[in-house]
Amino acid sequence: MHIRPINIEPEWKAVLADYFDYESFQKLAEFVRKEYKSKEFFPKPQDVFRAFWLTPFTQVKVVILGQDPYHDVGQAQGLCFSVPEGKTLPPSLKNIYKEIETDLEVKKDFTQGNLEEWARQGVFLLNAILTVVAHAPASHRGQGWEDFTDTVIKKLSVEKENLVFILWGNYARSKKALIDGEKHLILEAPHPSPFSAYSGFFGCRHFSKCNRYLKEKGKGDIEW
Repeated sequence: MHIRPINIEPEWKAVLADYFDYESFQKLAEFVRKEYKSKEFFPKPQDVFRAFWLTPFTQVKVVILGQDPYHDVGQAQGLCFSVPEGKTLPPSLKNIYKEIETDLEVKKDFTQGNLEEWARQGVFLLNAILTVVAHAPASHRGQGWEDFTDTVIKKLSVEKENLVFILWGNYARSKKALIDGEKHLILEAPHPSPFSAYSGFFGCRHFSKCNRYLKEKGKGDIEW
């Protein structure tokens, strides 16, 4: 099979070089290219690996795991939970902001849901599935993205120390087995969705717990 280069941030490209050579990844890449040619599809091709570009491997301090991209027009931008400037905040992100306000006693701007500044501070905003067909949630489940992002999580766990992994909801929590809890802090809670936020997401205080741990490890906290 002909191997085409992957347009991903150079540090990540080096860390994942072996994986990109696997036939399974090449099949995934070919599937995605064909889907883009025939269907409306999110995020834009240049944004599929945006989380990797904004948070190079050496700069990762925190990992937040999502499931798959937003599937409505103009929302997905390659960062889990994040939406571009000018877009209405999705319900889960509103609840994340509410928890930040309560936990850290800061005021959040509920008109602005672009989380790029988190990413630039070292918060790796990773969806388990990186692409989706318009208006069809989880439409690219089982095509190979999960194996790729599981590899990413394992690389972070093995090759780095003292990261904070934030797992919201059952899907994200299922990834706990990939993470070395002796080397890293794992924070778990229900999903911030309106369906589950009141069953333990509100009051989880993950943002202050994360910053406390990062300070203890000499890493500097995140301005949430």
